[in-house]
Amino acid sequence: MRIFALILCIFIVQLAVIFILEFRRPQRALAWICITFCCPPLGLLFYYALGRDYRQSRRLGRRCVSLQREIRAHVAGKIHKVKEAADTGNRAFAGRPELLHLLSGLAGSPLTQHNDCQVFSGTREAYEAMLEAMEQAEENIHMEFYIFREDGIGRQFQEVMIRKARQGVRVRLLCDGLGSHKLGRRFLRELEAAGVQVYFFLPPLTSLLDRRFNYRNHRKILVVDGRTGFTGGMNIGDDYLGQDPKMGFWRDTHLRLEGDSVYHLQYVFLRDWRLAAGETMSHPRFFPRHSCPGREAVQIVAGGPDGSIDAMQELFFASICAAKQRIWMTSPYFIPDPAIQRALKHAVLSGVDVRMIIPAKPDNRVVYYATLSYLEDLQDAGVKFYRYTKGFMHAKVMIVDHLLASVGSANLDMRSFYSNFELTAVLLAPERIAELAEDFSRDLTHSEVIDPQSFRERPKNVKRLESLCKLLSPLL
Repeated sequence: MRIFALILCIFIVQLAVIFILEFRRPQRALAWICITFCCPPLGLLFYYALGRDYRQSRRLGRRCVSLQREIRAHVAGKIHKVKEAADTGNRAFAGRPELLHLLSGLAGSPLTQHNDCQVFSGTREAYEAMLEAMEQAEENIHMEFYIFREDGIGRQFQEVMIRKARQGVRVRLLCDGLGSHKLGRRFLRELEAAGVQVYFFLPPLTSLLDRRFNYRNHRKILVVDGRTGFTGGMNIGDDYLGQDPKMGFWRDTHLRLEGDSVYHLQYVFLRDWRLAAGETMSHPRFFPRHSCPGREAVQIVAGGPDGSIDAMQELFFASICAAKQRIWMTSPYFIPDPAIQRALKHAVLSGVDVRMIIPAKPDNRVVYYATLSYLEDLQDAGVKFYRYTKGFMHAKVMIVDHLLASVGSANLDMRSFYSNFELTAVLLAPERIAELAEDFSRDLTHSEVIDPQSFRERPKNVKRLESLCKLLSPLL
């Protein structure tokens, strides 16, 4: 009897600890409580290893304060910031000072006006442009990816990195410790032997011991000589070229940037490099003056668990609330928090055309069923959902009216909002918004609408599976 009483006390203590530490996020607390009920002896151990708040480490935050100050000094006088609606080059911003003010205050990221942007909706074209830019490097190449594979396209990038490093270009590669854990030692030794510096962001063992295994660097960044930058949804791997027989054709969106916005791309890389490598790099040569003739307004928003605000959630929420005509989105994973759900419902009930394209072919079944669990409620409100049938939809794009569009690494899910290090480019140029809207319309022709009535009548066992996945979705 005493043993049972002791077990009950331990169980109650586990629940109390979770309630106290997770009271700000009820959904996350409920997910951990579910895990605790399923495996009482190990629930608190799992929570101890995976549930730690990243912000609890003050040491990591202090590392970047001085770096930020130094970099601000280096780019002072070089960045042309958007200060009023006329600076955006977008007439739709007339009379919308509140949205402009909110964007300007997101995570200390400047909204800049001297940029030139190129959109890639095909992975092969994006890879070719990235490799070409690297070939032209004279000073430095900075690369940061969640996944870097040791395959055909990975070898092509490796060859260019090795060749440029031997020519005297400083080449630095930063990969996520979990996403790129399959990179072989021989592959890495070949890079390092040529002079390429390689580091991993939160390697699995280190992050587990430091209780940060749940936090991953999901960003995709390439910066060449501080003047040309690339970001978006693409990692480095043959599957992104459609060579995975299981996934087939791969639909993604990536950007090539020149101008003021590249300064912030460079800053994000240098900040992540310091966290991973422990090396501070803030020399002015990383931020050279550019001669970009473009006048497109672009903002680089970096979000992560180390930020003072949840920048990605704020960006999506504010953009959805600003819509008056349309909200068109594509995302491979759709696990919205309650605020985003309410914002989408409010938008569609206000007459906004809300459409969402998700994959028909999932790469992660647990996340896919969690995604489906959110559809019925939003469909009842009037949100239209589509399944992309041509292949795998991996693009993370949002188009709001003719106001703005966003392209980046962040999915419309709670992991991207609160747990991952993410990066998204906000584009205000009307021609770029129109281009992305045209891509979205083309994607619709390769998609099937998810009929609300048919979806409501799906088998009960599928609904039960969705409910279980939804319960765990804040942790997925």
